[in-house]
Amino acid sequence: MRIARFTTGDDPRFGIVTGDVDASGIPDEGSVIAVLAGDPLYVGLQPTDEVVRLADARLLAPVLPRSKVVGIGKNYAAHAAEMGGEVPEEPLMFLKPNTSVVGPGDPVFYPRQSENVHYEGELAVVISRICRDVPKEKSADVVHGYTVGNDVTARDLQRRDGQFTRAKGFDSFCPLGPWVETELDVSDLRVQTFLNGDIKQDGRTSDLIFDVPTLIAYVTSVMTLLPGDVILTGTPEGVGPMNAGDEVEVSIQGIGNLSNKVARRE
Repeated sequence: MRIARFTTGDDPRFGIVTGDVDASGIPDEGSVIAVLAGDPLYVGLQPTDEVVRLADARLLAPVLPRSKVVGIGKNYAAHAAEMGGEVPEEPLMFLKPNTSVVGPGDPVFYPRQSENVHYEGELAVVISRICRDVPKEKSADVVHGYTVGNDVTARDLQRRDGQFTRAKGFDSFCPLGPWVETELDVSDLRVQTFLNGDIKQDGRTSDLIFDVPTLIAYVTSVMTLLPGDVILTGTPEGVGPMNAGDEVEVSIQGIGNLSNKVARRE
């Protein structure tokens, strides 16, 4: 089930996207959104009688994290190597503010403080309920679904600061979308990132050092997660710079594509 957050010019609403999809998870032109009565994280799946053509809607970030986005660094061995570091012995965790979240088609703003902003395409896990100390074998009980994420990073600021908060925390530095897929085996999905149509990252979630159940157990051993909070699971090798005017598209098998253009902040 693909749950979207969308607008047709009025207040944001939620709905279920229906229609045939191709291998990348992209619905066909006849796809529609069956409108829900409210946010399914809080009111459940309450369908209305209204249907909106997907082509007539603008998709928004499918979830607005209630409190935080939890990032995981160096969770692919090849990416750890390209960053010049060893594979971590336990998940390398950092936080992105919920104000960094934007949706499909929204601009990623290049901050004035940086001269080296990178894309990082990755699988994102959306949490369904308040949870803490979740054992790995119970991790599926707290997952609302999965979406596509781009952990945008000001690489020069990351190296300069020696930690991640500023480098990963700018407004617009966490594109999410196009929707939340609630029924998906994420153990072996292809994750790709394209820069202006050229492929730059091409990995599989089967290469994650720490898989999704392990990450949920680890994160919730440290902090309480709230409904709508997001875990970014890490990026494959191939990260690199993007500049104003570029378009970055992240594609995850079984979910779909997330595309954003880069712009200079006025």
